[in-house]
Amino acid sequence: MTAGSLDFIVPLFVPAHRPERFGKAAAAEPDAVILDLEDAVPLDAKAQARDALRTDFTSLPILVRINAAGTPWHADDLAVVARLRPAAVLLPKAERPETLAAVATHLGLDVTILALVETALGLAHARALAAHPAVCRLAFGSVDFCADLGCAHVREALLSARSELVLASRLAGLPAPLDGVTTRIDAPDEAEDDARYAAALGFGGKLAIHPRQIAPIHAGFRPSPEDIRWAERVIASGDGAAAVDGAMVDEPVRVRARSILARARRGSAPPDA
Repeated sequence: MTAGSLDFIVPLFVPAHRPERFGKAAAAEPDAVILDLEDAVPLDAKAQARDALRTDFTSLPILVRINAAGTPWHADDLAVVARLRPAAVLLPKAERPETLAAVATHLGLDVTILALVETALGLAHARALAAHPAVCRLAFGSVDFCADLGCAHVREALLSARSELVLASRLAGLPAPLDGVTTRIDAPDEAEDDARYAAALGFGGKLAIHPRQIAPIHAGFRPSPEDIRWAERVIASGDGAAAVDGAMVDEPVRVRARSILARARRGSAPPDA
């Protein structure tokens, strides 16, 4: 599976030790399912979670979040995933290219790595991580990042980190990165607003931890009908400099307009758009 085919908007986490939830997660219609061997699994259920891994419950891309390098479960996770051959591995605490190289060696060429940046060291090496040939995409582990830095999980504290992940992805030619989770699962408006904010910064998707978050996140990444109509007018203005809605339009503006229309097609824009 190529990196381009992993350019999804909403992947949904499901605890890997709860196989009865796998099919339900897929039925909630995320863009991908992440079977989680890490944070969602109690320490005494790590082996059980590995034994429960499977990919035959859906045609959606299946990712597996393994435990980080240096943990007691990392090597066993790699061995199981190497046999399972999921679409990609979500590597937590991605910090150094050398770790990526070691993981890639275990997995082989046809399983790529989605590097989860969750620490100050990971952010410092974000451009090197993004440039590694085994990496298909970056993702932001914002909650762990705040724990590492001792900062609040608020937009102001995380703006520079988010901007660096977007820039690192662009420089490496990767799909736009995935933003971190919205921790409240009973606040769909909050998930949608967080997704809209992430899209405005240049993120291409957002991690979901509950099926209730899928539709709001999609809505947050979907351009508004007004944005789509504006983009269509810009494209219709032709080449060179022109005026649209009283503003000057040239090629950089048309690039943004084409991006909006591409997002609308990708995100199933509303029919009134």
